[in-house]
Amino acid sequence: MAKLILLRGNSGSGKTSTAKLLQERIDSSTVRLSHDMIRMEILYTHGREGVERSLPLMIELLRYARRNAEVTILEGILHTADYAPLFEAAVEEFGENIRAYYYDLSFEETLRRHETKPNRADFGEAEMRRWWRDRDLIGIIPETLLGPEDGQVETVERILRDIEEL
Repeated sequence: MAKLILLRGNSGSGKTSTAKLLQERIDSSTVRLSHDMIRMEILYTHGREGVERSLPLMIELLRYARRNAEVTILEGILHTADYAPLFEAAVEEFGENIRAYYYDLSFEETLRRHETKPNRADFGEAEMRRWWRDRDLIGIIPETLLGPEDGQVETVERILRDIEEL
């Protein structure tokens, strides 16, 4: 039975590092789909065009992962208004076997976390403010909120326990 872990939140919240750690902990039976990697590295696109070009590919990759992996980890900012078809496809593919988490952090906290990352010089406060959405919840998939008090190790342990229940 294929399972989906969905990690969302604003830039700098910790989605990618948590997704990588989860994949390491679960093993090679996982597929990790990183929105930034797909959009910026594979498709080499940004802005509005990035949404239009990445959405169909992400849906196809999600379908592939469901057929070929025990656990799929999908992570990214993934604004609800832009990626609603992706979330609908996730429900179609994985049904009740989805555990979704949203980093519900203040702008100041995401900015603080961004300053600790190796890519901190790639973009800064102005870009992060432009991308910012406050509590951009999906609606059709229940999301567990992660706050500033939720450390990465504890979050990974929690998610691993949650997916065991599926």
